[in-house]
Amino acid sequence: MRIITGKARGLKLITPKDYNVRPTAARVKESLFNILAGKFCASRVLDAFAGTGNLGLEAWSRGAEQVVFIDENVNSLKLVNANVAKAHAEKEVKIIKGNALNIIETLCQRGEKFDIIFSDPPYDKGLNEKIYKKLLDNSILKPGGTLVLEHSASEDPTSYIDAAVNIRTEKYGDTGISLIIWK
Repeated sequence: MRIITGKARGLKLITPKDYNVRPTAARVKESLFNILAGKFCASRVLDAFAGTGNLGLEAWSRGAEQVVFIDENVNSLKLVNANVAKAHAEKEVKIIKGNALNIIETLCQRGEKFDIIFSDPPYDKGLNEKIYKKLLDNSILKPGGTLVLEHSASEDPTSYIDAAVNIRTEKYGDTGISLIIWK
């Protein structure tokens, strides 16, 4: 697992020793970031369910001004901290331990806003739907910002996302990526 491009291009990230954390596959990440190209300069990014920090650090490497990582798993937070240190990204990063759904409410109460939000929870547990609904009630994603949902290919986000919402879904093997432009 490496940073693809930007200021930390080629940096090898620390990977999990077990399978409780499922980092985004390299080809999926590369495709996703090709779709999002140009959106990171001076942006604020939220990486919910951070895992290893792979997505947020790629955004940072490509010019994100600040990345906020959320995870409630102690082992995942250790990985995120280690990878942030390895990338020397400490000044532009905030790491929060806790449940992403609860933290979103807290961030809203503080008036924080983000340009891009990554949601890459454990598959098939209904967490992306909960994140989407939580964001409808807690306006932390700026209008015109992008919500990125990573999910199993069998999950259909259009089943819980308003039909009027602009959504693009791509499938890569057993992984799906859905991008939603926020209104």
